[in-house]
Amino acid sequence: MSRPDRLRADARRNHDAILAAARDVVIERGAGAPLDEIARRAGVGIGTLYRRFADRGTLLTAVVRAALEQSRDSAERASAEAGPDGTGLDALARYMHDVLDVRVSAVIPQVLDVDDLDRAAIAEVREQSAAAVERLIGAAHDDGSLPREVSFGDVGTLLVRLSRPLPGPVPAEVDAELAHRHLDLVLAGLRAGAEPLDEKGLSRAELSGLRDDEQS
Repeated sequence: MSRPDRLRADARRNHDAILAAARDVVIERGAGAPLDEIARRAGVGIGTLYRRFADRGTLLTAVVRAALEQSRDSAERASAEAGPDGTGLDALARYMHDVLDVRVSAVIPQVLDVDDLDRAAIAEVREQSAAAVERLIGAAHDDGSLPREVSFGDVGTLLVRLSRPLPGPVPAEVDAELAHRHLDLVLAGLRAGAEPLDEKGLSRAELSGLRDDEQS
């Protein structure tokens, strides 16, 4: 590998390490977490962090964008890998386990209300992610593997609840194992053919409306 290639590879590693560290620190300490703690966790100097991300808003925007890209890619991959013997719920389950691993639904709620978040920079990928998840849910509705009462809002808010760390000194690996187990418990209940729910859950538009009402 030539020296310019090594430099580019090092820059990419630093970029990815900072985003991963920022995601974890923001989940633990909120959007106002110290940037020097993020740099320390990433294994870089604070100067390197500022060379990659000019300010907190730029960094948080990049964290949200990366999380949404991971959500979109996971949903599209789950849909593409659905085999002829699988169900729509199987594909949706793969997506939900994937995003638990990358903690998408834990970090995004922490930063969406930050004033200097560049919402225009994430609008397109946010729409792509939501649309990909809606297609997964729609396929599961269509083949009968997911009750139609289970909505986009149900899936999204369930992932938010499961993604948040448990209180107390619970080791991270145990917390992650329990999140996946609890998701499997929910999915097992759906697969068991339980009685239909009395009411349909919140649609994507209704879920977005709740946030809009809160901010108005």
